[in-house]
Amino acid sequence: MATTSVNRHKRKLPQRLAQVRGDRSQRQFARDLGVFQQNVNRYESGTTPHTDFLITLALKEHVSMDWLLLGKGRMRKGRA
Repeated sequence: MATTSVNRHKRKLPQRLAQVRGDRSQRQFARDLGVFQQNVNRYESGTTPHTDFLITLALKEHVSMDWLLLGKGRMRKGRA
């Protein structure tokens, strides 16, 4: 896969993270996930999230990894 395609997907990840967070504050979202608020802030600011964070987010928030990383399919698994 071309580097430009990877970079394009990585640039959209912070927007999708914020979309999952919704109306919750970063602090509350971090508490819900069991992570530090500073990490949520960094990831929404463009730092590439750690794998553990992405897996935790997908499991606790019932978010599709395909949607989260690639923007494909539905955001929530098993929901319309």
